[in-house]
Amino acid sequence: MSTSTPDILSGGPPRAERVQRLQADGALALITLFWGVTFVVVKGALGHADPFSFLTLRFTLGAVVLSVLAGRQVLSPVNLRRGGVLACFLFVGFALQTVGLTDTTPSRSAFITGMSVVFVPLLSLVLFKRVPRPTSLLGVVLAAVGLYFLTRPDAGGEGGGLAQGDVLTLGCAVAYAFHITFTERYAPKEGVMGLVAVQLWGVALMSAVCLPFVTRRVEWNPSLLGAVLVCGVLASAVAISVQTWGQARTTAVRAAVIYSMEPVFAAAYSVALGYEVLGAREWMGGGLILLGVLVSDVGAAAWGWWRARTA
Repeated sequence: MSTSTPDILSGGPPRAERVQRLQADGALALITLFWGVTFVVVKGALGHADPFSFLTLRFTLGAVVLSVLAGRQVLSPVNLRRGGVLACFLFVGFALQTVGLTDTTPSRSAFITGMSVVFVPLLSLVLFKRVPRPTSLLGVVLAAVGLYFLTRPDAGGEGGGLAQGDVLTLGCAVAYAFHITFTERYAPKEGVMGLVAVQLWGVALMSAVCLPFVTRRVEWNPSLLGAVLVCGVLASAVAISVQTWGQARTTAVRAAVIYSMEPVFAAAYSVALGYEVLGAREWMGGGLILLGVLVSDVGAAAWGWWRARTA
């Protein structure tokens, strides 16, 4: 049987397409692991530079690297148009999250940002009429509950309603959800570097535009240089290219559930370095997020098999 023909036993897409989706999900999990680990790097860098200066340096470096590799792809009208749209969502997410942190706790910020996993299926349905599979929706619910337990958003004595920082961070979650949803729509099967380079240039330029309106601070030292290199080349140029490649081969909802593992990886790395100790509640939250990923991923194949049997 040709790999391009549907797999009758599974009742789902062709075998080659399922293999590509599994590869894409694995790649997205790897970059989510990397983003979680680099959280400590970013936090350290912000001790030596203001957020918008760091964003300008980080994304400019990533944009230069990808532009050299992508060549003329960067100037493609399609990449300029689509990359410009994605850059706006990406910048709004970073900006609102950064400003929101000044008026909310880190745990509440992590939880609210992670709620983009809930908004993605809603946007996919409203904008593109894509109805998520029941297993994907169950994965979303498990991930959202897990985020609540892991990040402890009600801890720290802030309780009692939403602060202004919470509202701004909620806008950040919506912006990230738009970016994930439109990335699935716009991501090409081949030649992703041109599209990502345009995004990075867009975020760098918009961050630079904000510099005259903020208090600028850049303390050049090995720690800041290392953070700019790691975040600019690896966490931005490489990771967002892998994200775009992966989302061209899987659904936005499954990608969002996978991205919800970022605080799990960040917490595990923090524990490994001895920065914090997790209690039973945090371990349960991390377990629920991992279960949500498994349900969304493995459950998709089981759902197709069950539908084929009932048919």
